[in-house]
Amino acid sequence: MELGIIGSGNIGAAIARLATAAGIDVVLANSRGPASLTELVAELGPRASAGTTGQAAGAGEVVVLSVPLPVATSIDPDLLAGRIVLDTSNYYPFRDGRILALDRNETTTSEQVQAHLSNSRLVKVFNNVLAHHVPQLARPTGAADRSALPLAGDDAPAKAAVAALVDRLGYDTVDAGPLADSWRFEPEAGAYTRIYLADPTVPAEEVPRAPGAPLPAAALRRALAAAVRVDVAERAF
Repeated sequence: MELGIIGSGNIGAAIARLATAAGIDVVLANSRGPASLTELVAELGPRASAGTTGQAAGAGEVVVLSVPLPVATSIDPDLLAGRIVLDTSNYYPFRDGRILALDRNETTTSEQVQAHLSNSRLVKVFNNVLAHHVPQLARPTGAADRSALPLAGDDAPAKAAVAALVDRLGYDTVDAGPLADSWRFEPEAGAYTRIYLADPTVPAEEVPRAPGAPLPAAALRRALAAAVRVDVAERAF
C-alpha cells in the first residue's frame, strides 16, 4: 500500500510516522518543495519519500490532506479527482481569516473542502486529536486500551476504506455521520482534543504538552452525542 500525504506539519508528519511503522509507503509533499523534507524523510526511513503535490496526490487510492483550510480550498481539484481524501482540516479564524459561511454555521469546514474537491470523496478524521497524542495513543488492533477517532463523510465505501486504514494506523473509529455533522468534533465542540487528555481540566496553555489517555469508542460516542454546536463567530482561535 502507498499513501500520499499533502502537508508535512504536525498532524501530517504524525500520520506519516504511524503509516511507515505499519509498513505503508508514504509520499510526502508540502508547499516548500521536496528538498525541505529531507530531514523528515530520513527520520521516517526507507518507506518514506518526498515528492511534489502532484506526486503525493497520485500515490495511492487514499490521500491525506493536512493543510490549512485556505490551502485545502485552493488546491487544484483535478489533482485529487477520483481519490479518497482524508481531510484533517479545522477552521481557525486567527490563522485563516474570517469565513462568513462558517461563522454563520451555514456549512462545515469539510463540506467546504468537499465542495471544492467535487470529484473526490472526502472523509474527515484526525482533526480532533493533538499531534503529540497521535503516536502516543496508537495501539494494535484489539488492544484493551485502544482509542477511537471519529470520522465523517458522505460516501459509505470511502468511510469504510478510511476506517480500515485508521485501524491499521492504530485506532478504532466511530462513524460520526455525514460531513454536515462533522462540527461535533471540531474546535471547542464536545469531541475535540480534551477528551484525549489524561487530565481534561488542565489549563489551555498546558494542553499542547499534556499527556494523553486512551479514549474507547463508547466514550467517544457519548461525547459526539452530547456535543453542542459552537457559535463559530464567537470563537477566537
